[in-house]
Order: sequence, then structure tokens, then C-alpha cells
Amino acid sequence: MTIKEVSEKYDISADTIRYYERIGLLPPIPRKSNGIRDFDEVSCNWIEFVKCMRSAGVEIEALIDYIKLFYQEGTAEARKEILKEQRDRLQKKIDVMNLVIERLNKKVDRYEEIIIPAEKKLKEQTIKTNDNIDC
Repeated sequence: MTIKEVSEKYDISADTIRYYERIGLLPPIPRKSNGIRDFDEVSCNWIEFVKCMRSAGVEIEALIDYIKLFYQEGTAEARKEILKEQRDRLQKKIDVMNLVIERLNKKVDRYEEIIIPAEKKLKEQTIKTNDNIDC
């Protein structure tokens, strides 16, 4: 597959794919004799993996380390640790976001209980006051 086809298939820009390869976020992509990238199934699987991890917020540096280790013997535990660290970091973010959502829900409930009725009462008072004004 060409970089354009891969870009469209995975909804990721060709520039981003080149950048990811340049910084080691993707293993080297196979090339044709003329130097053009020729994405195979393995390359596409890596793009899909990296895109998934990045969209979840996994750090670029952690993924680069993971990919470097992937091609070395005896690194399964080290790779597992990288994934666990990233999982734990993301879980903390999720916990914080859940607290924020909880707080926002309380604010929304306050609007339902206090603000909206108060605004309705104020509008009713304004209408009554305007009805008593002679012009």
C-alpha cells in the first residue's frame, strides 16, 4: 500500500506517518527499489497500534521505548512494565475526569434546583412590573 492509501485507511496524515517513522514510533517501513514506502500488513498493524495508543493518550516516548524493546530478545517484562505504567497513568487521568464529571453534574443539578426557578421568578416579576408602567 502507498502512504496515501494508508493515510486514508487509518485517517492519519501522511506527514504524521513519516514523522512517526522518523522518530522511531513506527518500525522502518519496507520500501520499493525506488525508495517509495510500501506498507505491508505488519506495517499497517503497527500504524493501527500506534494510532490506538496515541488516541488513548499513551505517551510518544513510552511507545518509542516499547517499539525499540520489541525488536530485542528478552524484553517482554520491560515492555509489560511500560504498558502497565501507561495504563496506570491513564487510569489516574480517568479518575480525575470522573471527579470533574461528578462536579459538573452537581453544578447542572443546582441549575435545575435553584437557578432556573430563580430566573423564572425574576422574569415573572419583570413582566408584572412592565404591565404596571404607563407610557
